Amino acid sequence: MNETGLVTVSSKYSAAETLERLQAAIRSAGMKVFSFIDHAAAAKEVGLTLRPTVVIAFGNPAAGTKLMLADQVAGIDLPLKILVWEDQAGVAKITYNDPNWLAERHSLGAETATPIAAMTKLLASLANN
Repeated sequence: MNETGLVTVSSKYSAAETLERLQAAIRSAGMKVFSFIDHAAAAKEVGLTLRPTVVIAFGNPAAGTKLMLADQVAGIDLPLKILVWEDQAGVAKITYNDPNWLAERHSLGAETATPIAAMTKLLASLANN
């Protein structure tokens, strides 16, 4: 984790294939995909050009609710989100919030250590899929 709380990993696939693989991995893990935000498509609608930039929001309500029970304001950072984007060199990247940063940001206590650890492991696995 860096000072911004973000983790970024390069993908060996295109942005489109990375997004497809990510969706499949999320569903295979038994989680729900809540929404997509396609920033590049939105930019195109207003006459601007943006490299592929898509946010996928997903999660497991049982795990996320535990964080919100500890601090309901943690809901601003839930569900989990991953940004799939393409850099200037055409390399697809995956960026997400480090769950440990979220725990620190919301002063979450020991009662959330297990779901935070599970989220950390899950996100690392998804990003390297």
